[in-house]
Amino acid sequence: MIIIGITGTLGAGKGTIVDYLVNKNNFKHYSVRDYLIHTVKKRNMPVNRDSFVIVANDLRARHSPSFIVEELYNKALESGHNCVIESIRTPGEVEALQKKGHFYLFAVDAPPEIRYKRILLRGSETDHISYDTFLENEKREMNSEDPNKQNLKACIEMADFVFRNDNSIADLQKKVRKVLDKIEKN
Repeated sequence: MIIIGITGTLGAGKGTIVDYLVNKNNFKHYSVRDYLIHTVKKRNMPVNRDSFVIVANDLRARHSPSFIVEELYNKALESGHNCVIESIRTPGEVEALQKKGHFYLFAVDAPPEIRYKRILLRGSETDHISYDTFLENEKREMNSEDPNKQNLKACIEMADFVFRNDNSIADLQKKVRKVLDKIEKN
């Protein structure tokens, strides 16, 4: 059984990697975003990026820096299938999952101009923002000394495999397949 975590910058291609793992490689998908949407709605908050950050930071502060992903990891483990956990955002999450074994962290990044165009095309409920807001959101989530808050830069640095996604979807899939072949040989 393989469990892969996905981290990366906003609009870099985390979902594209997840789709490839799920649709072409039969991985089960567990999403921090879906977990947060469910929790945000239970708290009668607006479904947006700010609410996600507030709720995630609150859960991490009340329980542990890795609370959300450990909940998802346990569900993945119970499934008995290869799984992918999308949206790892804190070093505490990475550390907790790395200790569990059979876990690999994938990170994905691309230049900000490309990523902004992608989120506009994606058009999810949290993507209707200006380029300046996009950059502000990313800046807020890139670094933090607080283990309960987002630190994408540190997570990317902790990744087992980092993908530069500035080309086609087919190119990214080819890179992921190459890494999966390497993992499966171990």
